[in-house]
Amino acid sequence: MRLLLMSDTHLPKRAKRLPEQLLGELDSADVVFHAGDWVDTATLDLLESRSRRLVGVYGNNDGAELRARLPEIAYAELDGLRFGVIHETGPAQGREARCAARFPDLDVLVFGHSHIPWDTTAPTGLRLLNPGSPTDRRRQPHCTYMTVTVTGGRLTEVELHRLPPRR
Repeated sequence: MRLLLMSDTHLPKRAKRLPEQLLGELDSADVVFHAGDWVDTATLDLLESRSRRLVGVYGNNDGAELRARLPEIAYAELDGLRFGVIHETGPAQGREARCAARFPDLDVLVFGHSHIPWDTTAPTGLRLLNPGSPTDRRRQPHCTYMTVTVTGGRLTEVELHRLPPRR
């Protein structure tokens, strides 16, 4: 099973559209995750229409219309793995312990907000993944997203994709 992870798209404020490389990943993704800060409903509509399955949440920059359509926290069980998606997890320091305590029944937590890619595992075994942002790199060297392969109830490949600079 192939997963596509993104967050903090901030359209159309930070970019006019999603990068072509990211859009090209939609066809091969069994499940698409978006960890909030969509900003516009057009991006949600696009991903709903082009994804086999979409698991998304609203973020702090998302208005009433997106909040009416999306939860603050979403859950999905895929190939025996329990996933959660949330926008904010608080400061980097102590994140693993804080999230493991808050989400003791999850195997993987996908989050956003910081625009900083993140891949760590809490002592409890909870895997924390932040795909960064495909449209707003902030202080990062690249805009990013992630793909994940799930095989036999395990994450067998987690890849951070760096996008070329926008023109």
